[in-house]
Amino acid sequence: MYIAIEKRRENIAEYILYLWQLEDLLRALQMSPEAIYSQLVKPQKLTADKEQELLIWYMGIVNLLKEENKEEHGHLLHTLHLISDLHNQHLQLMQLPIGANYRGIYTKLQPELPRLRELLSANEMSDIELCFRALYAVMLYRIKGEKKGSIDDVIEVVSPVIAELVKIYIQVEKGEVDLYKE
Repeated sequence: MYIAIEKRRENIAEYILYLWQLEDLLRALQMSPEAIYSQLVKPQKLTADKEQELLIWYMGIVNLLKEENKEEHGHLLHTLHLISDLHNQHLQLMQLPIGANYRGIYTKLQPELPRLRELLSANEMSDIELCFRALYAVMLYRIKGEKKGSIDDVIEVVSPVIAELVKIYIQVEKGEVDLYKE
């Protein structure tokens, strides 16, 4: 919970990937409150109040997964809505003067998108969601100690796009940048 709060404030891409990883971890623990407590809460050595707060937070995510029928696979609507917001900003940056630098970075990714769609069997999703799925796939491969060269190669052009998009997103969110200001 504390990590998620910090990541949401500082880097929305890391926040999304963290929540996706947490979804998979909760599934691996079979969404059992006892397993979640023993594996995720207790090792943090918190006060009893903080332990209870953290367990309630994890169980809230479990409840959302159940409500959305995503006990076995899929991602919470919350993260998909955030990706949709990022995609909308991507579309704006592709048109507005403030997006010139972003467009330059994105141009390097464009030729790789068809190959990435094929690798991830992802024909029906936005480019930005596709980028997140690729980042998550690479993260999972690395956790497993596997190397998937075909996706790893694309990450070199995906990461800068997402980094620039997130940087601008956070600046807009904080009111530091106005997309429509010349």
